Amino acid sequence: MITAATAKYKGTKMREEKLSKMIEEKVKEAKEVCEADERSEELHVSFIKTKIMALSHKNLSLSSTCSSFHSLTRTLVSKPRSTRRSRSTCRASWQELASVLVFSAIPFTAVKAIANSSLGESLRRKLEERKKEAVENSTIFKAKAQKARIDSKWYGEERPRWFGPIPYDYPTYLTGELPGDYGFDIAGLGKDRLAFDKYFNFEILHARWAMLAALGALIPEVFDLTGAFHFAEPVWWRVGYSKLQGETLDYLGIPGLHVAGSQGVIVIAICQALLMVGPEYARYCGIEALEPLGIYLPGDINYPGGTLFDPLNLSEDPVAFEDLKVKEIKNGRLAMVAWLGFYAQAAFTGKGPVQNLVEHVSDPLHNNLLATLYR
Repeated sequence: MITAATAKYKGTKMREEKLSKMIEEKVKEAKEVCEADERSEELHVSFIKTKIMALSHKNLSLSSTCSSFHSLTRTLVSKPRSTRRSRSTCRASWQELASVLVFSAIPFTAVKAIANSSLGESLRRKLEERKKEAVENSTIFKAKAQKARIDSKWYGEERPRWFGPIPYDYPTYLTGELPGDYGFDIAGLGKDRLAFDKYFNFEILHARWAMLAALGALIPEVFDLTGAFHFAEPVWWRVGYSKLQGETLDYLGIPGLHVAGSQGVIVIAICQALLMVGPEYARYCGIEALEPLGIYLPGDINYPGGTLFDPLNLSEDPVAFEDLKVKEIKNGRLAMVAWLGFYAQAAFTGKGPVQNLVEHVSDPLHNNLLATLYR
């Protein structure tokens, strides 16, 4: 009986030694893989914990332990990738934030430096020499624009209304002075003239950005579907999702071609805000804001004009320019409504707007709004 117990003890001891040796090899192997892939220190801690847990299960058979630790090692090696991604999307290093701050300060510093330099003084002198003529031309243009609005069917009392021929008590404070005025103001937001001008400024601001954003959402998907370029994520909403997962995105699908595509969400959001706020801030400051740089803007806050804001000189013809204002606000409103559709499509179908359009055209009876809602 003692002999049997001794033999059992020796057998258990040998299994424990083999198990300990095997665990040491597995942990060492996993650590080498981890270090080669530049994993975080948290992973090494997890392996130490795993070793302790494994040693506590000494009564497990050798075969079952081997299979368990093979799968456990694979799990631990693959798991830190998601951990690394989640940390990188919500955090930004101080070097990245510092570079963003420097980047944001460059335009203002450059403008200030030029304005205070001899170059700025020279530009101001040249502007003063031609400013009188520029102001006179601006006054003449505004008079022609006013006459063009009077003659245009899109302005004044005879302009189209949102109810068309149906009789309706339209607000008297909406006189058709601004482009896109169809007499629609059921909330009474335009009763205060100052508030009305502010709301129009906000509307045209969002309309312009919505049109640009719509192009940014549609063009990559069109290129990808037609095979012109292949993107890692051609669908607009999946791009943001990929960044939340810590992916690095290349422009036009070209490996290594990325600027903000390799940054985290925080840095990209700050850069986006700077790129959008910069031009709007320059426009909002008024036509005198850039005169220290020798730049004269002949228009107003919503349509500054000049070489900076009208490089194609679309405002040369006052009649055509007044019609372009109406087309701009109409298409801008359409773009803002289109974005509501983009959001709804992404939520209900998980696809991009171009893909949804292609599927609808190919099978309108089964790929439409009602069919999607009742699936």
